Amino acid sequence: MARLNDYYKKTVVPQLMKQFSYKSVMEVPRIEKITLNMGVGEAVADKKVMDHAVADMQKIAGQKPVVTKSKKSIAGFKIRENYPVGCKVTLRR
Repeated sequence: MARLNDYYKKTVVPQLMKQFSYKSVMEVPRIEKITLNMGVGEAVADKKVMDHAVADMQKIAGQKPVVTKSKKSIAGFKIRENYPVGCKVTLRR
């Protein structure tokens, strides 16, 4: 998050100030958090797919992701309640 925050402060903030003609730096919107989400539909048939998705997300974000589970059963998608269907990571300051 630190690298993205530095890029935002040095590059994006001046561009926003110029584009929207802000007079003060405090008028520019700030980034509070970044949320990364990955839905893995193939995880219903094969559990290894979810392990690979978690590993990939961990490499991208630098943090261990949380596995998201289905809230209810849906016959059309062949998933049951509490089946792993994806993963997410929230990056904060």
